[in-house]
Amino acid sequence: MNKFKRSSLFPLILFLSAFLFYIFYEDLTVPVQPRNNDLVRVIRIYDGDTIGILFGQKEERVRLIGIDAPEVGQRPWGKRAKKYMEGILDESDWKVRLEFDIELRDKYNRLLAYVWTEDGRMINLLMLENGFAMLFTVPPNLKYIESLKVAQKKARQRGIGIWGKNGLKQRPFEYRKEQDEKNLIY
Repeated sequence: MNKFKRSSLFPLILFLSAFLFYIFYEDLTVPVQPRNNDLVRVIRIYDGDTIGILFGQKEERVRLIGIDAPEVGQRPWGKRAKKYMEGILDESDWKVRLEFDIELRDKYNRLLAYVWTEDGRMINLLMLENGFAMLFTVPPNLKYIESLKVAQKKARQRGIGIWGKNGLKQRPFEYRKEQDEKNLIY
């Protein structure tokens, strides 16, 4: 073999090796995610917009797309939102389906999903419709934006939950920001 053929063969061998490694070992480096419409078990409620699911042998945090519920420390609405979520999950035997949008995870590595009960009710929508959360959209995850807007509008018009007379005094993101500032060490 002449020098030219040997030197052009090396990149080809390197490319094929990398390609085969990628094909056979790709699943070891990329975390497996639930597929849309897989039924998963909820094992924990963090608050009115974040749950923990069991996927395989691992717990995954799931942030409900399109809503922002009061934090547990925002009394009394944080605990009420969490309790309402618990009631929905009790009715669904703590089994839900996840539906993903454009972005799969947020900056905290939580799965982002529309969460559906086994009987087809969207929990994100129920939280808004019954006044236990407020609309919170983050593009590009906007698949159900119009339905979510209508749900919040109904709750506000009826003056229920956080929109009622003794409703929420501070938006959840403002509360989180305030808490973060209090916890800063100078």
